[in-house]
Amino acid sequence: MSAQPRFRQTWISVEDYLAAELLSEIKHEYVDGQVFAMTGASLNHDRIAGNVFGELRNHLRNKPCEPFTSDVKVKVGMHFFYPDTMVVCDNSTKHEYYTETPVLIVEVLSKSTRRRDETLKRRLYQTIPTLQEYVLIEQDIVDVEVCRRNEGWVSNHYFLGDEARFDSVDVNLSVAEIYARVDNEDMRAFIAESQTNQANVDLGRAADTF
Repeated sequence: MSAQPRFRQTWISVEDYLAAELLSEIKHEYVDGQVFAMTGASLNHDRIAGNVFGELRNHLRNKPCEPFTSDVKVKVGMHFFYPDTMVVCDNSTKHEYYTETPVLIVEVLSKSTRRRDETLKRRLYQTIPTLQEYVLIEQDIVDVEVCRRNEGWVSNHYFLGDEARFDSVDVNLSVAEIYARVDNEDMRAFIAESQTNQANVDLGRAADTF
């Protein structure tokens, strides 16, 4: 989600947490027996997450791997999180409401969640044996960071004009498509430049007809 979770000074068991989540109208993440209530996402956050999920869903249609939205939890040890998007290829967890075997996890960053996504979640996600890639996507600027297990989790950054490579599911996603409809300064400048370039092309074609 795009806002800082609200901390509750309460310790509960995993079993009680899972049972409570089925009845709660608000999603919560679970860390060491402590529960964090998740708040709503911004429009840009939801656009990015939706764009990535849509591209992955189209690519993985009729294939063994399956993408999930932020409504499905991932279990990491004794912790539970709601990634913005993830892909599971072999769901050996056999639980209806969470998985332990993602190959790809995507989190959309915001000012309020950056520290958590880049520290706690990064560290814990990288302990998942099946995870091959962890992706962090900025929403206020254009920057797609892909960290791969086979590269020692070093950061690879992709920007407008690039295609972000997701090795875990064998697909390239255009950064422009990832940020489609997103309203930030980088995208406004990119759209304006694209429109200017197209206008110049149209003028050139018109000139060639005379």
